[in-house]
Amino acid sequence: MKRKTAYILVTAIITMMSAGAFAMNAFAEGEAAASDSGNQQAAGNPVMTLVIPLVLMFVLLYFMAIRPQKKRDQEAKDMQNSLQVGDEIVTSGGIVGMVFRIGDDTVVIETGGERNKLRIKKWAVAENVSAAERAKEAQSKTKSPLAAAGISDDGDKKKSKKSKRSEDADPSENE
Repeated sequence: MKRKTAYILVTAIITMMSAGAFAMNAFAEGEAAASDSGNQQAAGNPVMTLVIPLVLMFVLLYFMAIRPQKKRDQEAKDMQNSLQVGDEIVTSGGIVGMVFRIGDDTVVIETGGERNKLRIKKWAVAENVSAAERAKEAQSKTKSPLAAAGISDDGDKKKSKKSKRSEDADPSENE
């Protein structure tokens, strides 16, 4: 929400600045044209001076507001379509439950200790907790290059523990 407000504020500031700059430019061109003897035409096309900033503002608005929102919507739709039976989900209304059955556009979930079943629309699924946990596990497994290669440093730790035990048990042998 804060990000969207910031985008709107930045767009409004840029719009005001460009409108002010072009208004001053148009006023200056009007003054220059009036002071000329009429033999010279005013430099530049005033229509182009208004079209170019509008196009730039729309491009800026697209890359700062519309495109990120479409990306979030697509990610949510992919998550809702990848639901599996047994996943723990949270709805947009805050209901937590386990997926019991999946239909074309509905999902049946079990909630509570009495295993109440609710049928909800797929668009109401806000978060797939099970998928998020699986992604975290997969990320933690691939985080360590040693763990990914199947190598562990347990041998070095065991050796250091054995040497500490032998030092503690019989300090006269080490001398």
